[in-house]
Amino acid sequence: MKKFNAVLLVVLGFFFASCQRNSVNTLDQYYTSVDSGVQTAGIKMVEISTPKGKFKVWTKRFGNNPRIKVLLLHGGPAMTHEYMECFESFFPKEGIEFIEYDQLGSYYSDQPQDSSLWVTPRFVEEVEQVRQALKLDKNNFYLLGNSWGGILAMEYALKYQQNLKGLIICNMMASIPDYEKYNGVLRKQMRQSLVDSLQAFEAAGKYKDPTYQNLVFSEYYTKHLCRLPEWPDPVMRSMKHLNEEVYVMMQGPSEFKTGGRLITWDRKADLSKITVPTLTVGAKYDTMDPKHMEWMSEQVKNGRYLYCPNGSHLAMWDDQKVFMDGVIGFIKDVDAGKVGK
Repeated sequence: MKKFNAVLLVVLGFFFASCQRNSVNTLDQYYTSVDSGVQTAGIKMVEISTPKGKFKVWTKRFGNNPRIKVLLLHGGPAMTHEYMECFESFFPKEGIEFIEYDQLGSYYSDQPQDSSLWVTPRFVEEVEQVRQALKLDKNNFYLLGNSWGGILAMEYALKYQQNLKGLIICNMMASIPDYEKYNGVLRKQMRQSLVDSLQAFEAAGKYKDPTYQNLVFSEYYTKHLCRLPEWPDPVMRSMKHLNEEVYVMMQGPSEFKTGGRLITWDRKADLSKITVPTLTVGAKYDTMDPKHMEWMSEQVKNGRYLYCPNGSHLAMWDDQKVFMDGVIGFIKDVDAGKVGK
């Protein structure tokens, strides 16, 4: 028995030593730079071609994983990657490579002054050019979009899903008209005197009036955009760096009042064409109807739904554990070949 125990201890020792070596090797691989020459903290300015010439967009890569590479699409339009910096606290320890990215017109990228550039099809082609430049492909490419980024992710998948391994649509309905209707539902939950005040400002077109903006922030944004008592610095920086001209042109004057070029956007009838593994994320207090996001997961071919019971539009912040656990779990399941519901 003593001889057997001694052999067992030796075998276990080799086993744990092997696990440790594998862990170190994996960690070493994740943090191995994929860029030669001067190191720039993973930042790369990617040149893109547009009908109005060539411009550069800002990207930053974290880690190195040949099987899993997640490109993050921020909202707005024309917000910044900054409010998505929370992924930096979760993805690296899971070995997930990811890329932060400012779309054209956003703060860290070029900001050309040509209104013809601010249309959804051109943004889709931009994402495709970024994918090619970063060498992402169907064997490793996951696209994660929040809000407007969710629209962009859907549109990209409908045209280029052959390049995708997985799709994650966070806090975005498949229809702006339906989003506007749900906005009306949320308005009805407000006190009537507040609704009357908001409507008076809107009827006069006084969207930039400080009183109106303060009401929208205190009565709507803090309840449905981000419910944390103090908004995180990355969120505040992203708000500060918003390109308001592009945002208003495409979205409208605020998250509370839709308008602009996206006003008729609707892809409900096309969701069945999305065949890649897809996760939709909804939250109880979101500006978007969580039931609609659950329905979306049932329309795509290989869908899964993640519900954040304490979250809002930025559930990645105010229901962080549920959000991150669900997103990471989905990515790992797709990587393991466990697709669908």
